[in-house]
Amino acid sequence: MNPSIADNIARVQAQILAACQAAGCTPGSVHLLAVSKTWGPDAVRQAHAAGLTAFGENYIQEAVDKITALRDLPLEWHCIGPIQSNKTRLVAEHFDWVHSVDRLKIAQRLSEQRPAELPPLQVCIQVNVDGGHNKSGVSPEELPALAQAVAALPRLQLRGLMTIPEPAETEAQMRAVHAQANALYEALRQQGLPLDTLSMGMSADMAAAIAEGSTLVRVGTAIFGQR
Repeated sequence: MNPSIADNIARVQAQILAACQAAGCTPGSVHLLAVSKTWGPDAVRQAHAAGLTAFGENYIQEAVDKITALRDLPLEWHCIGPIQSNKTRLVAEHFDWVHSVDRLKIAQRLSEQRPAELPPLQVCIQVNVDGGHNKSGVSPEELPALAQAVAALPRLQLRGLMTIPEPAETEAQMRAVHAQANALYEALRQQGLPLDTLSMGMSADMAAAIAEGSTLVRVGTAIFGQR
């Protein structure tokens, strides 16, 4: 095993634990998703050998090739990148989770194309909390209707929200945006949706996201290094 990946994972897990303790949340309540996009199967194998089982991918065709090459390992695969209509079948057939649903058409196609023999596809809705022009995601105003519609689709299970905010300069600015996402998440829960996943926070803003209620952080560079 490459000790650098194992060492990096241990360091990230220690940072998550420290952030949980600082935020007063239960250790183990925040899950680590290793973002393995552009890294080959060998890097994923090393991360698995160091204890990780959940991996996030942005590029669907690259991910499918990797998933196929790693069928011998008990891994959980998360699609965290934008999904075009012509790629929904690949996602529905190969992934366990999708974090990047931002319109009903994509959710409907995933629902229709999810093979009956597989468990329901676990879904997060991507919300553009801070209105970033270059970001995918449904607007906060359109979120409630989309969430109710997605929750009603067969072969899908709506689990929560995902955000990718614009880079912020200060911890306070990071926390403010994450707090907005948490408020949207809690509002949906109060409407009766049984959500349990708030996918927010990456290498640079992980502690701020955990402080504001993240249950899943997506970390790539701090685990695998620079691409």
